[in-house]
Amino acid sequence: MSTISNYFIPAIVFFVLVYALRKKVNVYDSFCHGAKEGILMSIEIFPFLMAMIFGMNILLKSGFITDFFSLFRPVLEMFHIPVEIMPLAVTRPVSGNASFVVMIDIIKQYGVDSNLGRMAAILQGATDTTIYVLSLYFGSIGIKHIRYALKAGLLTDLITVIMALLLVTLFFA
Repeated sequence: MSTISNYFIPAIVFFVLVYALRKKVNVYDSFCHGAKEGILMSIEIFPFLMAMIFGMNILLKSGFITDFFSLFRPVLEMFHIPVEIMPLAVTRPVSGNASFVVMIDIIKQYGVDSNLGRMAAILQGATDTTIYVLSLYFGSIGIKHIRYALKAGLLTDLITVIMALLLVTLFFA
């Protein structure tokens, strides 16, 4: 298996080169043009990325998210939802790095084999950075109406949070 994986990417590159030569495409010029477009796209995306990072850092470093969910402890406990997992569930759709920091904090405090550690790992691995992806990519190409994409993405994230809670409770509690 290791040998196959070592040759897989070079095989794809070779296939693309052969295909391009067959179609009489100037591969070098196409590559340079794509690299130039990639740099320009990075410059266009930068303000959206900076705004997302700045906002998430303010919310995490101030402790607002943790304090906010502490207010809902009785309601969350009534549904057997650990309050400690909620900051991860809220930050994951916004920022992958911020949610990773929250997950690491949960694992450091409760352990990797704890129910909270397992829930955190499932949430980190199974949910997506929905708001980040929509604002970054849709914003960079000028799409303003993201209503249905946002609803579908956040609904999927909510279902994943519910499933993480159910699966860990079902298999490990």
